[in-house]
Amino acid sequence: MKHLATCAALAGMMTASSAFAGGTIKFGHDNKADPFENPAHACTAVFSNILESGTNGSVDVEVFGSNQLGTAAEHVQMVRDGILQATLTSTGALASYYPRIDVLNLPFAFSDNTSTYELFDGAFGEALARDIEAELGDVKVLGFPDTGGFFAVTNSKRPIAELADFEGVRVRTMTLPSHQKIMQSLGAEAYPLAWGEVYSGLQTGVIDGQMNPVPIISFAKFAEVQKYMTLTNHLFSPYTFMINRAFYDALTEEEQNVLHHAAQNCVTASRGISRIIEASDRGLAGLMDQIEVTALTAEQRKAMADATQPVFETHVAENLDAKAGELLELLKPEVSAANGNTYLD
Repeated sequence: MKHLATCAALAGMMTASSAFAGGTIKFGHDNKADPFENPAHACTAVFSNILESGTNGSVDVEVFGSNQLGTAAEHVQMVRDGILQATLTSTGALASYYPRIDVLNLPFAFSDNTSTYELFDGAFGEALARDIEAELGDVKVLGFPDTGGFFAVTNSKRPIAELADFEGVRVRTMTLPSHQKIMQSLGAEAYPLAWGEVYSGLQTGVIDGQMNPVPIISFAKFAEVQKYMTLTNHLFSPYTFMINRAFYDALTEEEQNVLHHAAQNCVTASRGISRIIEASDRGLAGLMDQIEVTALTAEQRKAMADATQPVFETHVAENLDAKAGELLELLKPEVSAANGNTYLD
C-alpha cells in the first residue's frame, strides 16, 4: 500500500509538472520600479505576482523599469524579436510599427474615465487588439492598461481656459502627427520632443508647456518648472500590453489562461492606482498647492472639441489607410455608447 501511495504521488507530481511548459518573461517599461508611484509598475507587479503564483513558478517575470533595456519604441522591437517577452508601450512608441493606433487620439471624446474602461474592454478593444496582432504578426495583445488618465496641459505663460489662450504657447507633444495637429488646431505651437528632454526643455524655456496625464505630471515633477495647469481632458492614451507571440504560443493552455487572468488584473491595477494617485497628494490634490489649476466648463470643452475633431478626422482620412478609417468609425459610436452609460443604472 505504501508503495502504491508513493507511485500515486509521483504520478500526480508528473501530471502537475507536465501541465506547465514554463519560461521567463523579461518585461520592459519606461517608468520607475515603484508600484505605488505609477500605473506601469503597478500593472507589472500585479501581473508578475498572479502569473508566478498561478503557475506554481513555472513562468516567472523579470521586470526592467526606467528604460533599463532601451527606449519604449525599442522595447516593441525587442518583444517582436524575442529579446524581451513583454512590454507596455505608449501610443507614440507603437505608432512607428502600427500607425493605426493614432485613431485613439480622437480629441475630447470621453466624458469620464469609466467610459475608457468600457471602450477598451469591449468590442472596440477586441477589434483593435486583433488588428495590431494581424499587422505586427509576432505579438499577442493582452490589454490596454491605464497610463494615468486624461491629458492635462501645463504651461508657464498664462492660465488657459479659452481657445485664444493657447495662442503663442509652445507645447511639447509626442512625435505623433495627430497630437501636433490637435495642439495646432487649438492655436498652440506644437513642439515634438523626446520624453527624457521634457523637464530640461521646460526649465530652459525651449518649450512653454507640455501635455500628459496628471499622475505623470506629478511624478515627473513638472510643477517645479510650470506655473499653470488646465484640466483639458482632451486625450486618453492607454498603454498597449503585448507579449511575444512565439513565447505565448509555447505556453500550455493552462499557463495561457493564468496569463490572461494576470493581464486582466494588471489592467485593473493600472486603473486603480491611477485614480488613487490623481486623488492623493501625489496627484491633483498635491499639484493644486504647487501650480494654478483651471478646470474647463462644458461650453469651453465643446468649443475645443469643435475646433479639433474635424481636423483630426481629416488627418486620419488623408494620412492613414482605409482600415484606420474603419477603426475610427467603430470607435465613435462605441465611445458615444460608453459615455451614455451610468454605473448600475
